[in-house]
Amino acid sequence: NTISVGVEPEGVSISPNGDLVAVTSETTNMLHLIRTDTGENVDNILVASRPRVAEFTPDGKKIWVSSEVGGVVSVIDVATRKVEQELKFPIQGVRADNVQPVGIRFRKDGIQAFVALGPANRVAVIDVPNLQVAKYIIVGTRVWHLALTPGDDLLFATNGGTNDVTAISVGSLSPLKSIKVGRQPWGAAVLAK
Repeated sequence: NTISVGVEPEGVSISPNGDLVAVTSETTNMLHLIRTDTGENVDNILVASRPRVAEFTPDGKKIWVSSEVGGVVSVIDVATRKVEQELKFPIQGVRADNVQPVGIRFRKDGIQAFVALGPANRVAVIDVPNLQVAKYIIVGTRVWHLALTPGDDLLFATNGGTNDVTAISVGSLSPLKSIKVGRQPWGAAVLAK
């Protein structure tokens, strides 16, 4: 079965209850919501330029969409299907066009979120209840995607420009070490033992 969405579909995420699939289309600048039981595309939501990743909050009530060229993360209410807020990432000494959000990860408790900011060479730590940036963690260059360990104690950031992965302590919100990997790492996954 084929489901019609916008041009250049990129990010795919499934809601915690399994009812919805969220798909970003980079060129159309939209988030598409698809029912898993019928395959119906139930809504097309306009977001900022070049949406890459869609991630449901752990409670399934919101979807966060990162827009790489737009430089923002759109917070969308699942019930109303409306953009409630756009998170911006002003960083002193970094040009705005170098702030390119892509990867998003939430702690299981939903209190904190992490956003990879591409050529800004930082991971933003978001205080989710207040929708505020709490801190920026400096990592390698061109950080695209993130992975959390099952216990939410370590965060791994893939740095495509420096060919490494930064291991970050979630407890102290500080980088622990950089691990050299192959050329231009893009994504990461953590497997539970």
